[in-house]
Amino acid sequence: MTAPTPQPARTAAASSGATPSAAAPVAYTSPLPTPRPHLGHAIASEWTKMASVRSTVLTLGSLVLLVVGIGLAAVSQTSGENFRGTPYTAPALFGLLVGQLAVMVLGVLTMTSEHGTGLIRTTFTAAPDRHRVLTAKYLVVAGVSFVAIAASVTFVALAGAIVHHRPDAGPHDIPRELLGGLAGSFYVTLLGVLALAVGALVRHSAGGIAVMIGVVTVPPFTGGMLSMWEATQPVGSALIRYNSPVALMQLFGLPDADTGSIPPAWVHFALLFLVTGAAVAGSYLAVGRRDV
Repeated sequence: MTAPTPQPARTAAASSGATPSAAAPVAYTSPLPTPRPHLGHAIASEWTKMASVRSTVLTLGSLVLLVVGIGLAAVSQTSGENFRGTPYTAPALFGLLVGQLAVMVLGVLTMTSEHGTGLIRTTFTAAPDRHRVLTAKYLVVAGVSFVAIAASVTFVALAGAIVHHRPDAGPHDIPRELLGGLAGSFYVTLLGVLALAVGALVRHSAGGIAVMIGVVTVPPFTGGMLSMWEATQPVGSALIRYNSPVALMQLFGLPDADTGSIPPAWVHFALLFLVTGAAVAGSYLAVGRRDV
């Protein structure tokens, strides 16, 4: 009869019933700095995305080309007498009436392009605070748009002042005229912010651009048609007086043949602030509640 095989001594872990896999994990400490994310990080991310896509270059390039190109062409084809009672910023307005469409396209694409490519899922995974991301988009779009518009308008205005600053042009308060041009630039910037809000609500590039084009171009034509009938004449008159082109003419200081027909500048700003504020508030609610 053989002797029983001796059993190995139990370890302290085995005697306590613990297994090697149940041992407490060792905490990992990253050697890289890990600061708490804030709005500045989101702004840097949105700026990187905007600066690295071709659509930004095309839209802002077309804006500058329209404002500066049409403005300088108008300056070269006018004389000093044409600026009697007309500000030197007027030639920039001719291009801005078309260039504002580029600003609205930029605002819409800033949001809808990420939905179209699916990058919005990556964005919200990397930055779960959706409201912070949306705020960063608003700040980047507003800042870039205002700088591009204001620089273009100021360049054209200074060119007009240098070329046509003569006695036959009459007296001009150039700082005040430049201030009016900056006010018009801010108005168009608000249209870009409104376009971004519409893009966040619609989440479709073509649909958002169509809505914004309708907001800017439809009221003047609709007002003209409604003014033909007596029953709809009050509505038509209101649409003719309250629209984006008329507001820009008022802000840029262009003379009006009927001084009582166009509302003051603050009325146009108040109306746009009201519409834009409602759209921005709706965009925050929509982005925070619905799925991507």
